[in-house]
Amino acid sequence: MSGTGVTATTVLAGVAGRPIRHSLSPRLHNAWIAAAGLDAAYVAFSPPEHGFAAFAVGFRGGTIRGLNVTLPFKEEALRLADDASLLARAAGAANLLLFHEDGRIEARNTDGEGLLYAFARQAPSVDLRARPVAILGAGGAAKGATAALHQHGVPDIRIINRTQSRADELAAGFASTSSWSFARCGDAFDGVGVVINATSTEVHGGEGLKLDFSMTAPDAVAMDMLYRPLETRFLATAKAGGLQTVDGLDMLIGQGAPSFEAFFGAPPPPSVDARALLLSAMEA
Repeated sequence: MSGTGVTATTVLAGVAGRPIRHSLSPRLHNAWIAAAGLDAAYVAFSPPEHGFAAFAVGFRGGTIRGLNVTLPFKEEALRLADDASLLARAAGAANLLLFHEDGRIEARNTDGEGLLYAFARQAPSVDLRARPVAILGAGGAAKGATAALHQHGVPDIRIINRTQSRADELAAGFASTSSWSFARCGDAFDGVGVVINATSTEVHGGEGLKLDFSMTAPDAVAMDMLYRPLETRFLATAKAGGLQTVDGLDMLIGQGAPSFEAFFGAPPPPSVDARALLLSAMEA
């Protein structure tokens, strides 16, 4: 944005989640905005835990252009929408809401694009369609990953969750997708080529998951959707078990790019080294 600050013509967008202090989305989008020379701004919001609907509905009519949505509001975001993309409907969750001037709320899910971008950047030799993929979790992030992988042609997806019924519900919506409890995690890992952590167990300072990767394929890859810390306990455990790892930072960048274009009508300027920018912000 120009040095004049927010004006009557400034296009506003943002990200909503709880907690939100850890989010690097404002740093990323505002760097893209500055490089593109746009009269725009991107801010972070932390709605009350049970107040997301009232918060988001207040933007009907285009008060702001749109919102990225993160934990724990992705599923509720979809329920608020008047229109939704096929991928958002398939996922049962939205990470992007667009507020149209006619009052409509449109939901999209760009998590899948971010996931595929992360693998392309950090594990380009991996063929996600070659072997089973295990996904830990059954919430909004897991739903987005499952929908994207199913659309990508992964032939065997295994949903692993502490609450079996939630895994059952998610798996029932997709062909060639099965549900497993954490008690059977070892069996679920048998022969998998990719393990994706879509849980939020480390977001609130939890101990993370206690996992044994010995049953995965010898050249398996582990990915964590979280990016703070860059090497989560999940990734450290996977690396100690001999797995290649993919962190969540490139997923943030990959899902942010189509969001930026939806907000501001143009792709992010390539002059910004997004990963270097965000790594510097994390170190600071």
